[in-house]
Amino acid sequence: MDMTRRQFGFLATAVPVATLAAGPPASAAPGVPAAMRRAAAFFDEHLSHRGGYVWNYLPDLSRTWGEMAAERTMCWVQPPGTPSVGHSLLDAYHATGEELFWRAAERTGLALAEVQLPGGGWNYVHDFAGEASLRRWYETVGANGWRLEEFQHYYGNATFDDAGTSTAAQLILRLYLERGDHRFRAALDRVLRFLLKAQLKGGIADGGWPQRFPRVPRAVSDTPWPEVLPSWLPADIRHGMEDGDYTGHVTFNDDVLGENIKFLLMCMATLGKPELAGPVRRAMDCLRRLQQPGPRAGWGLQHLARAAGGRPAGAPAGARSYEPRALATHTTQTNVQQLFHYFRLTGDHGFLAGVPAALSWLDSCRLTAQQLAENPLLAGRTHPTFVDLDTNRARFVHRFGSNVRNGAYYSDHDHRATLSHYSGGRSVDTAALRKTYDELMALTPREVADLTERSPLSGKAGPLPRYFSLRDLQLTDLFRDAPLPLPVVSDAEAAALVDKLVGGEYWLSASDTTNPYLGPAPATPYDGKAYVSKHVGDVYDTSPYDPSSPPEEPPYQPVPRPQVISTSTYVANMGKLVAWRAG
Repeated sequence: MDMTRRQFGFLATAVPVATLAAGPPASAAPGVPAAMRRAAAFFDEHLSHRGGYVWNYLPDLSRTWGEMAAERTMCWVQPPGTPSVGHSLLDAYHATGEELFWRAAERTGLALAEVQLPGGGWNYVHDFAGEASLRRWYETVGANGWRLEEFQHYYGNATFDDAGTSTAAQLILRLYLERGDHRFRAALDRVLRFLLKAQLKGGIADGGWPQRFPRVPRAVSDTPWPEVLPSWLPADIRHGMEDGDYTGHVTFNDDVLGENIKFLLMCMATLGKPELAGPVRRAMDCLRRLQQPGPRAGWGLQHLARAAGGRPAGAPAGARSYEPRALATHTTQTNVQQLFHYFRLTGDHGFLAGVPAALSWLDSCRLTAQQLAENPLLAGRTHPTFVDLDTNRARFVHRFGSNVRNGAYYSDHDHRATLSHYSGGRSVDTAALRKTYDELMALTPREVADLTERSPLSGKAGPLPRYFSLRDLQLTDLFRDAPLPLPVVSDAEAAALVDKLVGGEYWLSASDTTNPYLGPAPATPYDGKAYVSKHVGDVYDTSPYDPSSPPEEPPYQPVPRPQVISTSTYVANMGKLVAWRAG
């Protein structure tokens, strides 16, 4: 999942309510404080299930969704689910000092502690109805989501994907620091042990993390290739999961290393744990070490943790069947940005040494004018998502069929008719990367020393940022005295948000929908192209899609998108009200 919030105040331990409450007087927009309370109470008392949240709800609660259709008894850990709402509630408490927000945040944190796996991490989703209910969901709804391969198998272990474990762990840490509750300390200790145990040890992959842990042997086999292929399928293609079970590979996708490093640095700064500096440095060195040699000096989504299939450990690896073995331009951009952070944290110029080669490679593989002109799905993009390891040619992913049984993904060099749900192109700002590199290289020794003195790696205790839900925190946001301004929200803007609350309690927003589970998808061959560039296949596909622009195939007909109560909308709008209250 491609994941996409202010002077920060700071808070590491309990702070008197009088200190927390800040911001404009209530008379500036008299309805806002009460509206914030009503919206939070509605979420906590009416929408949540035992303190846990999914992503979207019809107002009558007759249907609910996480990344896929969800049961009412489910708790979605994957953002913007339960931990995202918890961070928002705690931010509201920090902005107002009101116990209502604290109690709601505490209840959400306790839900996360309850659904934490015994090993210490979290899965994408938990079902309070029990393991049998969750397994049934995976075997029905999950197994038939054609484009959501991560839900097609129930592993029973934890994932680092999509920042679910790291976002949950950060909320547990914040709640523990607030009042020292032993229930949160127990959960915190478990996830710390889990993170350190899951970190790969030895060899070129030392310091990295897999996508899931602990390893479940043979959890994923090669994606089956349908026996009957479409008449129009090109001959020169690659297909399937080229490296088998990808869950044990070193994972850079969704910034797994960066998210785990961030949490470890938070623990170093607030819990007095200097011993975590070693695992942090090993993770940083892993990212630097796995950069591929020039002239194609980039990174893949994932890299082999050990030699396999005649390929050495550290080589880029394929993941899901629409993520071929290749270099990834957006991952390379993210990893270069991570190297900038590592330099600021450590003062080690070695973290900048590979940047020029990475930028030169990115300059060499931009999308062509023809590719941009002939594929509207590439509009606004600068680079192909995937680039061949050997030829430096752009590689594009496609699919055929109509569902998870008669369809499959493949890749080739044809830039037309690409996927709609996984972009064939990315926006990579090489000019901005080069500018930052030049600025960092120009720093004097004294300026570098000033940076590292404020770094959480310096060993000096420091508080966490007060607000987590207003934007995604970067590693350098953890520096002492980091100046991070609040977004400016006017009285009129705050009042307008209040006016949009339905019944004074919740916001509505348009959302995708899903087909109901109709039974196992049929294997009957499908020779058409109606689902090639759509989010959903036939009616047996349980993947989310926009019903206003469905496939042009019966029985689909365009209908308006459903209006839902969305956790992402709640977090975004409440974030603006938090900024208004604290500004």
